[in-house]
Amino acid sequence: MSTKREQIIQLVKEYYREEFESKKKDFEPGDKISYGGRFFNDEEMCALVDSSLDFWLTTGRYAARFEKEMAQFLNVRFCSLTNSGSSANLLAFMTLTSPKLGDRRIKRGDEVITVAAGFPTTVTPVIQFGAVPVFVDVTIPGYNIDVTKLEDAFSDKTKAVMVAHTLGNPFDIAAVKQFCDKHGLWLIEDNCDALGSRYFIDGEWKYTGTIGDIGTSSFYPPHHMTMGEGGALYTNNLQLKRIIESFRDWGRDCYCNSGKDDTCKRRFTQQFGELPLGYDHKYVYSHFGYNLKVTDMQAAIGCAQLQKLPAIIDARKQNWKYLREKLSVYGNKLILPEPTENSDPSWFGFVINVKPDAGFTRNEIVDYLEKNGIQTRMLFAGNLIKHPCFDEMRTKKEGYRVCGDLTNTDAIMSDVFWIGVYPGMTRKMLDFMIEKIGEFCHAR
Repeated sequence: MSTKREQIIQLVKEYYREEFESKKKDFEPGDKISYGGRFFNDEEMCALVDSSLDFWLTTGRYAARFEKEMAQFLNVRFCSLTNSGSSANLLAFMTLTSPKLGDRRIKRGDEVITVAAGFPTTVTPVIQFGAVPVFVDVTIPGYNIDVTKLEDAFSDKTKAVMVAHTLGNPFDIAAVKQFCDKHGLWLIEDNCDALGSRYFIDGEWKYTGTIGDIGTSSFYPPHHMTMGEGGALYTNNLQLKRIIESFRDWGRDCYCNSGKDDTCKRRFTQQFGELPLGYDHKYVYSHFGYNLKVTDMQAAIGCAQLQKLPAIIDARKQNWKYLREKLSVYGNKLILPEPTENSDPSWFGFVINVKPDAGFTRNEIVDYLEKNGIQTRMLFAGNLIKHPCFDEMRTKKEGYRVCGDLTNTDAIMSDVFWIGVYPGMTRKMLDFMIEKIGEFCHAR
């Protein structure tokens, strides 16, 4: 490292201490308690500045390092960075539409089993492509797909299951995987809320997102780790990895790394489509792709965050456990969350379900908590098909299918909210949240 670079990095450390560390203060009642937030120190800022001094800007050395280290952490063969978790879901789904997959490719009109009680971009790519999401209900208090509904949802058009691990709680992967294997279906695990969650399957603990065909992550600030924006996909399948990166990188057929040429040693000797023999492989496009790469500056932040990930996971688990123990006395009014059997969740949030006979509504307790500075969130869409984006499809009664009823999904829409467990929460913050929830419950 050059002397000037060292001086700049040292100044960044000093800046962090002056502008961030020295201004930290203990929580006092009346201070806002966010449901999530950035968890960082000078290491992330130094990595960011170090990357900017290269002025490479696009995907580069930090991105390559992150992909390697993330794959090692998850114990998978391949990790591919992208610019958001939503882009990761888009790429995961579009990968399964590739003609390179032959008869297993998803075509327009094919069906994908999913849930309506989740985040919209788990479903959006299916609809935008022209495939048909098939919605099944979820369970309470797990808030994940009801695996007893899978066979009823299956048809001769079903090609995949694409669902999330809700708020870090793994869905019943064993049952879903068995169903997919039985019918020859793809499985996409939306792992954006569950980085670091584990599930015991086939005699060993595995990280969620690594058990299906493709897993996805988000690095938006409230998530387990952040790049500001950013996301990733991971798989053990080389063919899927190459298709993912083709769709991510303009749809190109070439898989050379940025700045590299002729990895295949056949750059000017191949025949593609109706192009002339020997057309430059770097400019051959096998998919209608996008440009969804991440910048190296974002990846640099991610490399620093990845070193903190084990501690972040542990803090989230401990905060969730503390809330669960202390709030258990209100079980007569609130349905508290339960981890899935054979799972070890890395929690994104603490979900609270107001019982019908509680004496108050979800909206009333949420209003009380928000007025006391405690930030809350709904369980994402609640019931996605009730939203305005579905108005036209509901009117025409086309574009999606519902298997059975969505009783629990509707209950989530009406009665459920969640609060945070992120590592920046102190014991004083947790105690204040517990106190205010108890105060409200006792008053009713």
